[in-house]
Amino acid sequence: MRGRVLIVAGSDSGGGAGIQADIKTVTALGGYAATAITALTAQDTHTVHGVAEVTPDFVAQQMEVVLADIGADCIKTGMLNNADIVRRVAHVLAASAPNIPVVIDPVMVAKGGARLLQPDTVDVVRDVLIPLAKVLTPNVPEAETLTGQTIESESDMETAAIALLALGANAVLLKGGHLDTDPVVDLLATADGVTRLTSPRIQSTNTHGTGCTLASAVATGIAQGMDLESAVERARRYVHEAIKTAPGFGSGHGPLNHGHVISRD
Repeated sequence: MRGRVLIVAGSDSGGGAGIQADIKTVTALGGYAATAITALTAQDTHTVHGVAEVTPDFVAQQMEVVLADIGADCIKTGMLNNADIVRRVAHVLAASAPNIPVVIDPVMVAKGGARLLQPDTVDVVRDVLIPLAKVLTPNVPEAETLTGQTIESESDMETAAIALLALGANAVLLKGGHLDTDPVVDLLATADGVTRLTSPRIQSTNTHGTGCTLASAVATGIAQGMDLESAVERARRYVHEAIKTAPGFGSGHGPLNHGHVISRD
């Protein structure tokens, strides 16, 4: 059942999000993780203290050599940071991986509030990257930024998800955790319609890296040959249990328990 996932994202020195969370997630679900690192961050459970960028050429080289030798069954993108990196990543996807499904997590702001995507890059993500997505996985603030709409209700979420589909994504998994609801409602929008997905809200500050984790879990399922709905269902279950059993590290927004055991089916 092993599937190869190439992760194109930034590094989180605290291990709760980014490449570190991605690798843990893919491995826990039985997949094989390869990486192309887009930036290094000095990060803890409170905030991002510093960012060292990787050049667009080197990001592209990492992707190209992995794709040429190891290959990939799914590609997941996370923190891309600036417009030049977004364009180079999109170029490699189109040139070297035209038939490989891509899960795009449009990472914009870290849990502690630090910006991880430069403001002038949003239009490039919208115009160049989103049309390549088999699945786009925004949270509510990211969906608001990408659509220009205000999201305050489940009805608003549905309107935004449909608008994101219109930008070219094959499917949109819009995460509703930022809305004050119990249960938490996520929406999976495809050309066939919108599916409502719910889970009980866990009152916890140990939620650092939930977006990275969910997107990588979805990518792993796709890489392993699961249909989209099954991949999303397993990914949501994995994240829910990872929050529920979080180790409680740090004094801010702590990491999840990526190593917990879950059925891989």
